[in-house]
Amino acid sequence: MEDRQKELTIYRVEQAEESLKASKNCFDNGFYKDSINRSYYSAFYAIKAVLALGTIDFKRHKDVIAYFNKEYIATEIFPRTLGRKIGILKQIREESDYDDFYIASRDEALEQIETAEIVLQSIKGYLAGNIE
Repeated sequence: MEDRQKELTIYRVEQAEESLKASKNCFDNGFYKDSINRSYYSAFYAIKAVLALGTIDFKRHKDVIAYFNKEYIATEIFPRTLGRKIGILKQIREESDYDDFYIASRDEALEQIETAEIVLQSIKGYLAGNIE
């Protein structure tokens, strides 16, 4: 692995960890929509960290998620349950961010934090075995 790929992977994991902390901070202060948003971005940056190991990258979120699902979930490098959790997290984040009258609940925000933690830990485990 090239140094640039390794640096980018590490940077993206740091972004994921920072977003998860921000999500928890928003949650603790009752900002549930913002918490959901940051949970999604935590998972998104973690996924982008995996993509940094290769030579492919995407700008659009749907392309990142679709590629990850095709190359890492469908091939069972990561469990299918993780792919479903990511899909739900993405859907809830989009509804929360773009639906004018969406009311995010405490329970929903907490569930998304838990999903982001699962995604981040799974990916960190994978990366530990794939970064030289």
